[in-house]
Amino acid sequence: MVELPVAALVLALAFFALLDGWYLVRVPCAVLRARLLQPRVRDLLAEQRYGSRVLPSDLDLLLHMNNARYLREADVARAAHLARCGVLEALGQLGARGVLAASCARYRRSLRLFEPFEVRTRLLGWDDRAFYLEARFVSLRDGFVCALLRSRQHVVGASPDRVVQHLCKRRVEPPELPEDLQHWIAYNEASSQLLRAESGLRDPTKDQ
Repeated sequence: MVELPVAALVLALAFFALLDGWYLVRVPCAVLRARLLQPRVRDLLAEQRYGSRVLPSDLDLLLHMNNARYLREADVARAAHLARCGVLEALGQLGARGVLAASCARYRRSLRLFEPFEVRTRLLGWDDRAFYLEARFVSLRDGFVCALLRSRQHVVGASPDRVVQHLCKRRVEPPELPEDLQHWIAYNEASSQLLRAESGLRDPTKDQ
């Protein structure tokens, strides 16, 4: 009887020591919570909120939430967002998947230990290859936007238009993308062209 608890403890320790355990637990839990416990969001462009708090494991040497944690929290919130509005389900039904192809972060003010915050995620629009999302990290102490992240979520195996049409049961015209986002998209395309030229890669479909 003693061997079973010991084996379970060893497996748990190995899981968290050798793998990114909390990430592998949190993302599926966030998706399940969004699907089973929260109401469906019908408006694809509606903002959704994901609450969290800065924990000791999030800190850097200056006792702020470290830069990598913002990307992780945005990832968890994005998964929950796409689950609640049905995009994840539509991707699965079409045999497609979403892949993070680019992200950009702007840090405006540090989040401190135990400070509560929300990740406010919204879909900005889409083009023929990708969805574009924004995540705002808002301190619940004073409502200040502490960080802003933009991400490009490529659709592999389908197109964003097809995903939205499958979800809405009709064709939906994508909204006009914000001007600053268009500049970022242009920068990514210029960077891709440069890297393709450096590597001799001619097929743009191989470059996400």
